[in-house]
Parts: sequence; C-alpha cells; structure tokens
Amino acid sequence: MIFAITVTGIMANTMIAPAIPDILDDLGVAQSRAGLLLAAATLPGVVVAPVIGLLADRYGRREVLVPCLAVFGLAGGLSSFAPTFPALIGLRLLQGVGSAGLINLAVVVIADHWKGADRARVIGQNSAVLTVSLAVLPPLGGTLTDLAGWRASFAPYWMGLVTAAIAAKVLGASPHRDVRVGLQVREALGYLRSARVLAAMGSGMMFFVLIFGLMLTALPLYLAEDFGLGATERGLVLGLPALTATAGALALGRLTTRFGARRLVLTGSAVVAVAFAIVAEAPVLAVVVLGALLYGFGEGATIPSLQAIVAGAAPSSSRGSVVAVWVGGVRAGQTAGPLLAGAALGRLGASGTFWAGAVLAAMLLAAQVLSGQPSSPPSDQDVTEDADPDG
Repeated sequence: MIFAITVTGIMANTMIAPAIPDILDDLGVAQSRAGLLLAAATLPGVVVAPVIGLLADRYGRREVLVPCLAVFGLAGGLSSFAPTFPALIGLRLLQGVGSAGLINLAVVVIADHWKGADRARVIGQNSAVLTVSLAVLPPLGGTLTDLAGWRASFAPYWMGLVTAAIAAKVLGASPHRDVRVGLQVREALGYLRSARVLAAMGSGMMFFVLIFGLMLTALPLYLAEDFGLGATERGLVLGLPALTATAGALALGRLTTRFGARRLVLTGSAVVAVAFAIVAEAPVLAVVVLGALLYGFGEGATIPSLQAIVAGAAPSSSRGSVVAVWVGGVRAGQTAGPLLAGAALGRLGASGTFWAGAVLAAMLLAAQVLSGQPSSPPSDQDVTEDADPDG
C-alpha cells in the first residue's frame, strides 16, 4: 500500500514530461512557459505540505492520505479535457494540492513502523519503487502521447481514485492527538532547529531544483530539438536514470550502515555534478545516455539518504510535521527548478543550462562539506518517542 501511494505521487510530472513539446505546440504556447506546466503541480506543496503534516500528526495518517489521493486523481484526470493552457494550469494547481501529501506521508508511515537500519532499508525500497516508476512512467506517457495525443498522457491519473479507495480500507485508523496547534508547531520547530536536519532540508530543496529543472524540463526539449527524438524516445531516455538509481536505493540500508548517510549525500552530489557536465558537452545521443545513467546513481544515493536523516529526526508525534516541512522545501525546489530552467534555456541554451546545473551541484557539494555535520548513519541519530525537541 505504501508503495502504491509513492507511485501515485510520483506520477504528477513524470507522466507528462515527454508530452511537454506536444502540449505547448497544440495549445500555441511558447517554450519559455514550459516550466509553468510542471511548476503548477508542485507550487501548492510549498504551503500545503507543512499544513498536511500538522493535520496528519493531529488526526491520523489515513484520514489525511485518502482525501489527498482523491483530489490528486480527480484533478489529474480532468486535466485531459482542459480546453486552454490557463485551464490546464488551474487543474494542475489543484492536483498539486492533492500531491502535496502523498510521498511525504508514505515516508512518515514507513518511519512510524521501522527504526534504524531497517528504516533506511525500507525507505531505500520505497525509493527503488519510486525510481522504477521513473523508468516506466515517462515511456508510458510518451507512448500514450504518440498513440493518442498528449491528452491521453493524463488518463492514468484517474488511478489516484482507486488508490484512495484501497488506502481507506487497508490503512488502520490513527488515534487523534488533542493538542493545541501552537504547541504542535513549537514541538516540530524544536526538531527542525537541528543543524543536521537544516542541512538535509537545504540540500533536498536544491537537489530538486536540479531534478525538475534539468531532467524534467530542459532534457525533453534538448532531446527534441538537438537530437530529433519523438515523445516515446524522449520518455525512454528520461526513464534511464531510474535503472542506476534503483540499484543505489536498494543497497541503501547496507551502504548507510557502512558509510553513513552524509558520505552518501556527498558522493551523490559529486556524481550529479559530473553527470550534468557530460550531458552539457554531449556530441551524440549515446553520451547523453551515459550522463543520464550516471545522474541516476547520484540521485539514488542522495535523495533516500536525505529522507532517512529527516525522518529519523523526530518521534512519531511530530514526524509528520517535520517530514512535511522537508517536503515543503522540496516542493519549493520542484517549483523553482522548471521556472529557472525555462529562463536559462532562453538565455544559455541547452548546453549552457546543463553547465549551470553542474556548477550548482558542485556548489551544493561544497556547502555540504563546509557544514561539517557528522557522517554517522541515521540509525545512530534516531530520537526516542519522549525526546526533548530542544535537547
């Protein structure tokens, strides 16, 4: 059930990314506005995700997850009927409200039921499911676009309603926590003040600027214009990083125990910087493929490690709020990434945009090194259920 929620949540942008050129062409929209299409589904999460976290801590995980899934599925499915670009953006914004509570609450449910190295292992498995979805969904969206037009790429979003119905039956009811909102917020902020958590949140936000800006916005346009790939072919290339990311995510528990989460984040950031530089200077498609595969390894090492750090920073009573703030930062990165990439493409071109991404990844690596946070595994950092958030 947890993995189904993750798959549903990751569909928001990966399903339609290969169809972006077709959508813009059919609706008569300039390429510079491509970022709006992806950013619209992530922008609401910047504000809504922390609120959803507070609600999940107060009223229970199931009571919040089911409505989120229903809104996601309904708004996403209706997007296939959007007559204009503004109407499509409006539905994507509504879909973004629903998606704001999906992937983060899946991580919260995992953290509620597993601890230490086992938690890192299951988060790694969840991340592997996510990355396999990244391999499957873009080609699926591209194939649907080639076969039946870009509107068909929105049809799978109706599955959100099915997932909502299953979640309502499978997930157990959670006890309500009768506590003042002010106290609830103060407790969460106490855990968020940790330098380790702040570093993980900042890194996560910047990493998603790169993912959504370069891999989901710039790369499809780069593949269409410079290499002449159709929607299905673009989807296949976009799905390639999931192959190497899955391998890294499945080994996360073992790697975390041996090296620590921080070292994995540092290594992943360095690999991503090199991968973007390779793509920027790719003379042929095969080199782009190499860069995409290398990027996937970096993502697979970095994202689940950051999730494990944040999820282990608070007890279950505040975990939903803490993870939701992380997701709010991630959503900010997901929103800014496509907009920044759209602007960069107009000024720098595809190669220059990927070079800018390589520089940003290198700066992220330098910031993490300078932060000097301990490299111990998340299992050593887990808090107890009665821990003092300010302790």
